[in-house]
Amino acid sequence: QVQLVESGGGLVQPGGSLRLSCAASESIFSFLAMGWYRQAPGKERELVARDVNGGGTKYVDSVKGRFTISKDGAKNTVYLQMSSLKLEDTAVYYCKADSIDMRSYWGQGTQVTVSS
Repeated sequence: QVQLVESGGGLVQPGGSLRLSCAASESIFSFLAMGWYRQAPGKERELVARDVNGGGTKYVDSVKGRFTISKDGAKNTVYLQMSSLKLEDTAVYYCKADSIDMRSYWGQGTQVTVSS
């Protein structure tokens, strides 16, 4: 069973930065894609950033130029570097892995709160 463990969330002021980490229990290159999603209170979960192995990255418009998804194969870890954080970025952030056999795996989530 694939396990994904997120970390790095916390409380940050508007304009600040955070880096989220998602550690996978197996090689991240065994997955078709890995991504970050978020869910704010009362809202649906949305895609934030997604990296397709060999296929590039995709970002939701609201984070373009502020967030960057990256990966470290040696550590089996995917990162989400978040800068210029806004109040509306407050949410629980989830890591997701899409396997080649069309299964999806989710982490437990990490809370990001942007507040002054």
